[in-house]
Amino acid sequence: MAKEWGYADHNGPDHWHELYPIAKGENQSPIELNTKEISHDPSLKPWTASYDPGSAKTILNNGKTCRVVFDDTYDRSMLRGGPLAAPYRLRQFHLHWGSSDDHGSEHSVDGVKYAAELHLVHWNSKYNSYATALKHPDGIAVIGVFLKIGREKGEFQLFLDALDKIKTKGKEAPFNNFNPSCLFPACRDYWTYHGSFTTPPCEECIVWLLLKEPITVSSDQIAKLRTLYSSAENEPPVPLVRNWRPPQPIKGRIVKASFK
Repeated sequence: MAKEWGYADHNGPDHWHELYPIAKGENQSPIELNTKEISHDPSLKPWTASYDPGSAKTILNNGKTCRVVFDDTYDRSMLRGGPLAAPYRLRQFHLHWGSSDDHGSEHSVDGVKYAAELHLVHWNSKYNSYATALKHPDGIAVIGVFLKIGREKGEFQLFLDALDKIKTKGKEAPFNNFNPSCLFPACRDYWTYHGSFTTPPCEECIVWLLLKEPITVSSDQIAKLRTLYSSAENEPPVPLVRNWRPPQPIKGRIVKASFK
């Protein structure tokens, strides 16, 4: 592959379809949520996440984001309910953020962009493997959590402190005994729709659960994310300060709300 995808002008979201044609598909994410057009679906159930802190394994800087990886070899950390017909296994979580506090989230709500967006990626355990799940429209479930600026969040700091070990692209460090449930807001209300990964190859296999209520973190905490580099240790330093994809056309998809 001649050029690696990224977020710069020459390889950013406008160019992804050149290497990954599905990036111009019918079910791409993120989208702009227009709440006036979203109706409540009374059939949507509450969702539950039961995560085993012992399944947290490593934290990684892949040059595009920082990712915490979980053991998904059996049903340890699970997401159930909501719009999902089967239990889903937690595989990883990662974040998207901007160059300043007034943007950075991938989804936006009535034109509001948040400072960052957390994605918890799960796969449908009825498929034998993550790779197989990627080939099915109900293969992956992602919980999206918005981060807004306000008071510091102590639980988020546990994660941020580990970033010092993975400053540059390709760095990985152990990251154990962490329960990502501590990053959920108190209110479990959500919007749901069918979409895609927001990074190439942009496979259209995702049931999104976007939580209505953001969590609050401090400006200093978001700034810590911007201390990462998208360049490797032996390369000229390139700060990782923008890793969000802009909203994609909704193309007739229906977004539903679990709440009135």
